[in-house]
Amino acid sequence: MLSSSHPLGPRQNRIIRDQSRLTLVIESLKTLGVRIVLTQGSYDLVHIGHARYLEEAKKKGDVLIVGVDEDEKIRSRKGPERPIVPEDERLEMVLHLRPVDIAVLKRRDDPRWHLIKTVRPDVLIATEETYTEEDISALKQFCGEIIILDRMATTSTSAKIRHLQMKTANQLERELTPKILQALKETLSNARTDQYS
Repeated sequence: MLSSSHPLGPRQNRIIRDQSRLTLVIESLKTLGVRIVLTQGSYDLVHIGHARYLEEAKKKGDVLIVGVDEDEKIRSRKGPERPIVPEDERLEMVLHLRPVDIAVLKRRDDPRWHLIKTVRPDVLIATEETYTEEDISALKQFCGEIIILDRMATTSTSAKIRHLQMKTANQLERELTPKILQALKETLSNARTDQYS
C-alpha cells in the first residue's frame, strides 16, 4: 500500500489531468472551507526562482494548485525545441517542491482562462508579465484576490536555454572550425592534384 505524509495523498494522486476530477477536488476543498491559491506556468527546467515563487504563493492560502502547460501549449508559444522537459516530468517535478499541493495539466486547446474559471481561486498568483491591466480587471470576477509577485531569480528558463545554446555553438565553432578548414584544404589540394594528373 502506498503511503504519503501529504494530507491530500500520494504524489501521483495529486496530478490532475481531467476536468471532471478537477471539478470534484475543487468542490471538496471548497466544502471544507479551504483557502485555494492558484498559479500557472511552464515550469520547464525548474530553478530556484520557481521554488521561491511557489513558496511565496503558498503563504497566501491553505492549498496551492499549480497549472502546468502541456508540451503542445509550450511548443505553440515558445517554438519547436521547447519544452526541454516533457510534461509528465514537469508535473511530477513541481509536486516535489514542498509548497505545491496539486498539479493540473493545462491543455493547449482549453478556452482562455479555463483553469482559473474552473478553480475560481481565493487567490490567483501571477507575475507582472502574465496579464495586462485589462486582463486583471476581467479576471476579478473569477478570483477572490489577484496578487502580482516579482520574479524571484535573476534569470529565467528561456535565458538559461539561450545561454546553453550560445555556449554549445561557441564550443562547436572552436572545435570544428579548424577541422573543417583542414578538410577543405585537403579537398582543394586533392582536386588540384587530380586536375594535373
